Amino acid sequence: MNRKLTFTWTLAFVAAGFLTQEAAFAQEVPKPAKMTPEMTEFWEPEPRVVTPGVNNAAPSDAIVLFNGKDLSEWKAKSDGGEAKWTLKNGAFTVGKGDITTKKEFGDFQLHIEWSAPDEVKGSSQGRGNSGIFLQDRYEVQILDSYQNRTYANGQAASVYKQHPPLVNAMRKPTEWNVYDIIYTAPRFKEDGSLFSPARVTVLHNGVVVQNNVEIKGPTEYIGLPQYKAHGKAPISLQDHGDLISYRNIWIREL
Repeated sequence: MNRKLTFTWTLAFVAAGFLTQEAAFAQEVPKPAKMTPEMTEFWEPEPRVVTPGVNNAAPSDAIVLFNGKDLSEWKAKSDGGEAKWTLKNGAFTVGKGDITTKKEFGDFQLHIEWSAPDEVKGSSQGRGNSGIFLQDRYEVQILDSYQNRTYANGQAASVYKQHPPLVNAMRKPTEWNVYDIIYTAPRFKEDGSLFSPARVTVLHNGVVVQNNVEIKGPTEYIGLPQYKAHGKAPISLQDHGDLISYRNIWIREL
């Protein structure tokens, strides 16, 4: 008997009172297949292999932005010329003017190591100050915050003037600090309005200090941030007049 005829007879039995609607429905709807472990497994696409680095060295798929030898991946922000920062003993130190990467980036994982001046001078924002500008707009603060009180959303590892770090994980002067930054770039609609804001996670010396926080817009010293549409952009390092040193910088595009 075909399915259409069976359905007609089922309706007739329901109408005559010989069969309940629940029983009729049970007859018409097939039972789902029994779940097996394989039903929730997939094998493709297979994750590609990345060889991790040893002791904070760059993994195999990273772009090395500073290898201790030269500043070939950087340029002066002011005119695009040579980066005029001092190179010595596998590190470079703030020189003349901000510098920026020659390459531009969207979403990324950034590893960067930095050291405040060995000789402690000044206080608050006047002590070991620099900054890492993600996409040349959004600042993760560099500051000697070891036993140095300042406004919370301006100390080391803050999203400057927006989010204070969850804790102060600063090491003593003469010791190197490590930032690992996971960044998601903002998205914009075709008309230039914001679709989704930038977000960032920061580990300072292995400690989570920013946990996927929402960046409210470009860093402003005075006033409130407001997004303006942009695409990929470089990483910039700030010359704030203090002799901050950097080493072992690499980035993975996500």
